[in-house]
Amino acid sequence: MEEAKKIRMGAELAESTWAIVLFCVACGAVAGALLPLLARGLLTLPWAPLEGPAELLTSVPEPALTLGTVAVGALAGLLLGFTAVHESLSVSISDTHVTLTIRDSAQSFAREEIAALFRDGKQLVILAPDGLEPAREHCGLSWPRLTAALSAHGYPWAEQDPHRADYRRWVPGTPGLPEGADALLRARARALKDSDDADDARELRGELLRLGVVVRDEEKRQYWRPARRS
Repeated sequence: MEEAKKIRMGAELAESTWAIVLFCVACGAVAGALLPLLARGLLTLPWAPLEGPAELLTSVPEPALTLGTVAVGALAGLLLGFTAVHESLSVSISDTHVTLTIRDSAQSFAREEIAALFRDGKQLVILAPDGLEPAREHCGLSWPRLTAALSAHGYPWAEQDPHRADYRRWVPGTPGLPEGADALLRARARALKDSDDADDARELRGELLRLGVVVRDEEKRQYWRPARRS
């Protein structure tokens, strides 16, 4: 009862910072502990890549070797954890607005700007009344808790994308696209192949939305549909 009352008053949903960081540190420490075993295994092969670094690594006596690799792995995990926290999504829900915050940037959507919200794989999607998707963000939050909070405030939740059947796979030169959209999709395809260009892919998605084209990804493949404007 108390939890339901808090949800009705307003909800701020975010992933646990400590849970993310501790998970990454633990994974880094385990990887560090396995590194000496991997290096010794490589040296038993007739030919192995990175043989020089493996010999250098295994020349360090135990237990200093394992303790050192565990410490380095844990530190790398700590840095990765803080990066993951920075990249994680938080959602603020009130009677009038839904606000998504990620990478120190917030997007706020008024109730009348939201036709529906739905889950697409690991992404939270906001669907606008004109058929566009002003937000599509990776979401690590508890889906049951998120849907309960949205429902408590009267926001429409769809079990699946209402326009899923309208998507077509993009290939270069696809007919039916607005002028300039094919070039943007080509540039975005290159950005998707480069893991360091996630921000570029996001920006290009925004440019496509301005042309009335909604895009979703499956692996490195792009699927598109025109917005259904009212």
